[in-house]
Amino acid sequence: MGEIRLAMKAFLWCMSTIYMFAFASLYVQIPGLYGNEGVLPSRWMLRYTGKGFWEQLRDSPTLLWLGPKLGLDTQQGMELIALLGTLLSLLSTLTHRLRDCRLYLCLWILYLSLYQVGQVFLYFQWDNLLLEMGFLCVLVAPLYLPWGRSRGCFHDNVTLWVVRWLLFRLMFASGVVKLTSRCPTWWGLTALTYHYETQCIPTPLAWFAHQLPVWWQKLSVVGAFLIEIPVPFLFFSPIRRHRLTAFYLQLLLQVLIIFSGNYNFFNLLTITLCLSLLDDEHINFLLHRPSASADTHKLQKTGVLQKAWSWMCVCVEVTVYILLVYWTILHFNLQIDWDKKEVSSKIAFTYHQFMALLKDVMRPSIWIGVLSLTWEIVRAMVKCACMKGVLLRFWSTLQWGVIAAAAASMFTISLVPFTFLDYDANNALWPGVKQAFEVTDRYQLTNSYGLFRRMTGVGGRPEVVIEGSWDRNTWTEIEFMYKPGNMSASPLFVTPHQPRLDWQMWFAALGPHHQSPWFTSLVHRLLQGKKDVIRLIQTDESNYPFKDRPPVFIRAHRYKYWFTEPKEDGAYPSRWWRRVYVEEFYPTVYLGDPFLESMLSQHGLKDKAPARRSSKATLPRMLASVREAVCVLPAPLVVWSLLVAVVGACLLKPLLSRKHTPTQASERERRSAEQENSHLPPAGHTQEKHAEQKEEEEEEEEEEEEEDRRGAGDGKDMMKMKGGQEEEEKEGKREEGMEDGNDAEEEQVTGGEEGGEDGEGGGGEDGEGGGAEEQDETQPEENMDPADSLRRRK
Repeated sequence: MGEIRLAMKAFLWCMSTIYMFAFASLYVQIPGLYGNEGVLPSRWMLRYTGKGFWEQLRDSPTLLWLGPKLGLDTQQGMELIALLGTLLSLLSTLTHRLRDCRLYLCLWILYLSLYQVGQVFLYFQWDNLLLEMGFLCVLVAPLYLPWGRSRGCFHDNVTLWVVRWLLFRLMFASGVVKLTSRCPTWWGLTALTYHYETQCIPTPLAWFAHQLPVWWQKLSVVGAFLIEIPVPFLFFSPIRRHRLTAFYLQLLLQVLIIFSGNYNFFNLLTITLCLSLLDDEHINFLLHRPSASADTHKLQKTGVLQKAWSWMCVCVEVTVYILLVYWTILHFNLQIDWDKKEVSSKIAFTYHQFMALLKDVMRPSIWIGVLSLTWEIVRAMVKCACMKGVLLRFWSTLQWGVIAAAAASMFTISLVPFTFLDYDANNALWPGVKQAFEVTDRYQLTNSYGLFRRMTGVGGRPEVVIEGSWDRNTWTEIEFMYKPGNMSASPLFVTPHQPRLDWQMWFAALGPHHQSPWFTSLVHRLLQGKKDVIRLIQTDESNYPFKDRPPVFIRAHRYKYWFTEPKEDGAYPSRWWRRVYVEEFYPTVYLGDPFLESMLSQHGLKDKAPARRSSKATLPRMLASVREAVCVLPAPLVVWSLLVAVVGACLLKPLLSRKHTPTQASERERRSAEQENSHLPPAGHTQEKHAEQKEEEEEEEEEEEEEDRRGAGDGKDMMKMKGGQEEEEKEGKREEGMEDGNDAEEEQVTGGEEGGEDGEGGGGEDGEGGGAEEQDETQPEENMDPADSLRRRK
């Protein structure tokens, strides 16, 4: 793989942005979800049992144990952590010097602290993925020290390979579990005919996607299987265009998912992982910037062997594409019906055949990972061994050892959740690997993934509708902001915000209410009229039907929802949804109702001790002020405002730098103008003065180049360092040749003449002699000393 400096910078910047989304989105929901009067108070997760601080931290690794020392309760501690995470991630998006491994370690610790007490509202696969990617950022990000960047670019390919391995595990598992689950919709290729209307929070475009013909929906499922199962193996291909093709296929899938469904920052995380497939040459191509590596490739292809190797790579590349298309047509029985103008598809293999193929593929995929990681580690070791200087070589080798050991450990531990796909492969793992995974599991370093394992909502989308009343005669629906409820309300686009209560309402509708204990707590808080919980349902309290006083009675019913169909004349319907009543989900209850009290006691949702009184110290009062200012704003508006601020700052930054910092070309023009306006040196000046001027100009050019390098990136990679050393050696040889030629010419011109006071008649070392002007007339201008050339033009 070529240079990856730009790919790494893009990866770290995207991770900082996603961290900012995650912390900000969670911050606005903390009072209603985890506050002292929230649905699931977080203080229930931190029971002080008299253990020491380190024992508590070992059992539950969260910084919230430090809250009492700061005078904060658990809710205020969570708000402080979320605000710190938002601020640090925001600053790191604006300043590349802050995108340091230590900062990403802090962000990972902060999010892990929230995850430990997040309970069911934080137990999503994207939260696990964010924690795993966040820990990888600690390995990928550089280490900036006061005297410069410590960790060089020699190990970047190793750390970015671990990111690519995570992308492979995520996509491959997401495709395999769809078939191993034996879901009839996936095996019948009809999953997308249900997906768009049954997903948790659809977008407005989901309605239009749902209207596509069935044959196109089935063909889309075939494309999803192709992108998720065989294409991920191209991530480790030595052919660059294979990786680029895999990148664009994955990007296409994720963008389509973003347009059709609100999956918060999950798809953004997947796109960020895909950046590990790019190199600097392709990024420069996308940005329409010149690339030095592209010119190097052109020069390398001039040889006969290089051309032969290039043609062989093209043949292999085309062969792989042909095989992918052939296997897709063969195993999904693709046929074109020219009369109906459609493509029919059907799975042409059985479940047992697929499981046999999976057993045959699992172990080779692990060995592909082993060999690919070994190759990257050896390459990095060779680069470190080629460093000049004993101390520099020792320091680079030490860093290589640490990074290589960390990458190998992460890969080894990840084999445990990866082999959950195949029972035999998991049993074949060394027991020590499983023990290491169990020890690190609480820190979410590696996880198992498998999205959309089974398609829910076949036969209608289940939805829970909560109703409230003051007298049991007139019932009013309590509408949520994001999930479907009102049949005339348009779906919203809320990405990258995740309304976590609305998501859990979707899961609750899939089963009975006792499988979702938090729902009883939600009903209890609504009967009490808790403002923080109401803001989770409607940020604008004027849209809440019981804003004046809480309802006396509450009940919940289960409905089935479907997207409406276009009219026969092609006109759009007046409503987005249609629904049918199914059954009662939660019986009618009121405060003090025996059934409600028994459910609260059964699920442990009653407070055993009163909440801790809020402190009047400075920090708690500051947190309360920030919360009061933000809680009145819609959560998507808060998240999108942060994104607009970051993008605006990033766009203004280069404009301001161009305005206040002169470019290299303008600086050189200024210097040349100063030289032209300055007094010319007399013809009898010594060669030593000319050499001093030349050295000063070379030092100034080197300073300019050093400034450009600091502005463009953190350093050069090994290939650039080698190329720079070769260029310096060639330049040194040219300068030695020029000096020798000048000495010989000086001896010919000035030999035999006596020098005067200013060296006019001097020979040998100092004087140019009386024939200096004749020498200027015959000497080519590009071989002249800059001062001589300037004097001649003057």
